[in-house]
Amino acid sequence: MGLLRSLLGDVLRQRRLRQGRTLRDVSAAARVSLGYISEIERGQKEASSELLAAICAALDVPLSEVLSEVSVELAREEAALAAAVDDAVMGDVVAAA
Repeated sequence: MGLLRSLLGDVLRQRRLRQGRTLRDVSAAARVSLGYISEIERGQKEASSELLAAICAALDVPLSEVLSEVSVELAREEAALAAAVDDAVMGDVVAAA
């Protein structure tokens, strides 16, 4: 399962790209360094709530909407992991029978 910061970075990057915006553009609008936003998008840095709010404002998207998308993706990953565990357990049960 992916790290929360990676999922958050993916959602932020997808939002930015859907708007056709560059890192430089969002960086200037959010008043956050380009390199730092890049690290957040790549899941290499944890963003503070203040920083997330600034990036979301620059993207003109509510923070709650971004977090909701992250939550949906996290739930997908959890479900896939649970299914894989269930399949492995069933495989062990069948092999033992």
